Amino acid sequence: MGKYKKHIFYSLYLIAFAAMVFIAYTSSKYRPESVSVLFTDFSWLGNWPKWLDLPLMPFLNEGFDKLIREYGMFFEGINNFLLGLYTQMKNFMVGLPWPLLMIGIIALCYFVSGRNTGTTIMVAFCVFFLGFLSPRYWDKCIMTTCIVVIGMLLCLIIGIPVGIMMARNKKVRNALLPVLDLMQTIPSFCYLIPGILLFGLGAVPAIFAIFVYAVPPLIRLTDLGIRLVDKEVVEAAEAFGASKKQKLWGVQLPLALPNIMQGINQCTMMSLAMVVIASMIGTRGIGDEVLLGLQQLNVGMATEAGIAIVLLAIIFDRITQSYGEKIQERTHLKKDIKL
Repeated sequence: MGKYKKHIFYSLYLIAFAAMVFIAYTSSKYRPESVSVLFTDFSWLGNWPKWLDLPLMPFLNEGFDKLIREYGMFFEGINNFLLGLYTQMKNFMVGLPWPLLMIGIIALCYFVSGRNTGTTIMVAFCVFFLGFLSPRYWDKCIMTTCIVVIGMLLCLIIGIPVGIMMARNKKVRNALLPVLDLMQTIPSFCYLIPGILLFGLGAVPAIFAIFVYAVPPLIRLTDLGIRLVDKEVVEAAEAFGASKKQKLWGVQLPLALPNIMQGINQCTMMSLAMVVIASMIGTRGIGDEVLLGLQQLNVGMATEAGIAIVLLAIIFDRITQSYGEKIQERTHLKKDIKL
C-alpha cells in the first residue's frame, strides 16, 4: 500500500507541473498562434521562451487586494491592539527612572539565572553601557526591546502549541514542515512588504515580520524536544493510567523544556535581527541609528549603534540561556532522584 501511495503522490506532482505549464502557456500574451509552431520553429529552445512564464505576481497582488478589501477591519483591529500594547509598554518603561529600570533588569537576571553572579554582572555591565555609549540610545533600546518582547509573546502563544501538534500528529508535521522551510528560506526583507500592506508603517509591521521570521525555530525545537522524550518514560506514565493531557503537562513538556528554551533563545536573537532591519519601514528604535549612519556614511554613528545592538543581544541571550540551563539542571536533578 505504501508503494501505491508514493506513485499517487508522484502522479499528483506530475499533474500539478503539467497544469502550471498549461496555465503559463494559455495566459501569456507572447504565446505562438498555434501549438504546431513549437514543433516547426525551434528557436524557442535557444533562450527561455517568454510564453513559459508562470503569472504568479498578478495572482498574489490580486489576492492581497482582495484580502485587504474584505478583511481590512480585522487587520485594523489587530493593528490597533498591537499598537496600543506597544505604546503602553514603551511609555511605562521610558517613564521609569533609569536607575530603577536598570536595577529591575539586573534583579530579573539574578533570579532567572538561579542566582548566577557571573551572568548577572555581565548583564549589569551591558545594561549600563547601553546608556553610557550615548544617552539617546537608552530610550531607543527600550523601544526595540518592547517590539521584540511583543513579537516574542506572539511567537510563544502560537509557536509552542503548533510544535506540540506537530509532535503528536505525523500528518500535521508533514504538512507544516514545507511551510516552515519556506518561511526560513525567504529573505527577511520580503516579510516587510506584506506587513506594510496589512498594517501600514511603524511598529506593528515589524512585530508581524518578527513573528513570521522568528517563529519557525521555536516550532521546530518544540516538536523535536517532545519527540526526543524517552519512550520508556512515556510508557511508564501510560502504565500508571495517565491521560494524554497528563502525559503532556506532567512528562513530555517538563522533559522537553531545555529544547524549548533553546528555541526561545534562537527566536529572541532572530527577533532582534529583524527589528533592526525593520527600521527601513519607519520602525523607531536602535535600528534608526544604524540606518542613519548608513545614509550619512557616518562610520562612528553606525559603529556605536552596532555595539549597542550587540549589548542588547547579549542581555537577551544571557537571560534566556541561563534560564534554560537552570531548567535543564532541575530536570537532570529530578531524573537522578527518580533513578
